[in-house]
Amino acid sequence: MLRRRTTVLAVAALALLVAVLASLALGSRAIAPGHVLSALLDHGGTDEDVIVRSLRVPRTVVGLAAGAALAVAGVLMQALTRNPLADPRIMGVTSGASLGVVLAISVFGLTSLPSFLWFGVAGAALAGAFVYALSARTRDGASPVTLALAGTALDASLTGVVVGVLTVNQQTFDTFRFWAVGSLAGRPPEVATWVIPFVVLGVLVAFAAARGLDALALGDDVARGLGRNVGRVRLAAAVAAILLTGAAVAAAGPIGFVGLAVPHLARALVGADHRWTLAVSLLLGPTLLLTADVLGRLVAPPAEVRAGVVTALLGAPFLLILVRRARTVAT
Repeated sequence: MLRRRTTVLAVAALALLVAVLASLALGSRAIAPGHVLSALLDHGGTDEDVIVRSLRVPRTVVGLAAGAALAVAGVLMQALTRNPLADPRIMGVTSGASLGVVLAISVFGLTSLPSFLWFGVAGAALAGAFVYALSARTRDGASPVTLALAGTALDASLTGVVVGVLTVNQQTFDTFRFWAVGSLAGRPPEVATWVIPFVVLGVLVAFAAARGLDALALGDDVARGLGRNVGRVRLAAAVAAILLTGAAVAAAGPIGFVGLAVPHLARALVGADHRWTLAVSLLLGPTLLLTADVLGRLVAPPAEVRAGVVTALLGAPFLLILVRRARTVAT
C-alpha cells in the first residue's frame, strides 16, 4: 500500500508540473517551453517575456494556491461533517466572502481586486467563526450534523443578502459579477504574493489535525478512547478550512467543484488516511484548476471561458456519477 501511495503521489506531482508548464505556455498566444524558461530566468524585454512574467506567472501562482486551498478545505469539510457531498460552501464561508466583497464594493466604493481581498477574507472568517461558535453552543457541540445545518442556514441567509444588494445596486453588480464567476485571469502579482501565507498556514494546520481526523472518522467515543481531544481536533480543522477557503475565494472567486471532486478522487487513489488524502489533494487541486483555466483559454481564443465555468462543466458529471454510485451502494 505504501508503494502504491508513493507512486500516486509522484504521478500527481508530475501532473501538476505539466499543468504549470501548460499554464505558462498556452493561451491565445502559445509560447514554446524554451521561451518560457528563458523568460523566467533571463528577464528579457520581448513580448513573450512580458506575457509570461507579468500575466501568466501571477495567474499560475494564484491557481496553485487557490486550487490547493479549495481541495484541502474540501477534505476537511467532508471530514468535519461526515458528508461526502460537503465542499467549502458547507460552513457558509463562501457566502461570507461574497458578502464581504459586496460590502467593499457597495459601501466603500472599492473596485479593484487587491483592494477588496481583505474584505473577502474577513467575511469568510466571520461567517465560519459564527457557524462554529453557534454549533458549539448546542447540546451535541460542534458535531457534524450541527455544523452542516448551521452552515447551510447561514449560507442561504448570506446569499439572500448578497442577491438583495446586487438587485438594487447596478454598479455593484457590474463589478461583482466578474469576481463571482470565478477566474484566474487578471490577477496582479500582489494578489499571488498576498494569498500564499494564508494557504501555507491553513495547509500546515490541516496536516497537524490529520491524525485526529482519522480518529474522528471512527466516531467521537472511539476518538476519545484513543486519547484525542475531539473539540480541539474539530476546531483546528475548522480554522484551517476557513483560512483556506477564505483566501482562495477572495483571490479567485467562488470556484466550485474543486473542493468536492478532488477529495473523492484522492481517497479512491490512496485510501482514507487523511495524511495521504491531504497530500494527494494538495497536488490534484491545483492540477484541476490550472487545467480548467488552460482549457478556458483554448476554447475560443482570443476570448476566454472563466475557470469557474469550466470546473462547473467538469464537476457536474462527476457529481452525477457520485450520486449514482451512492444510490447503487445503498441498494
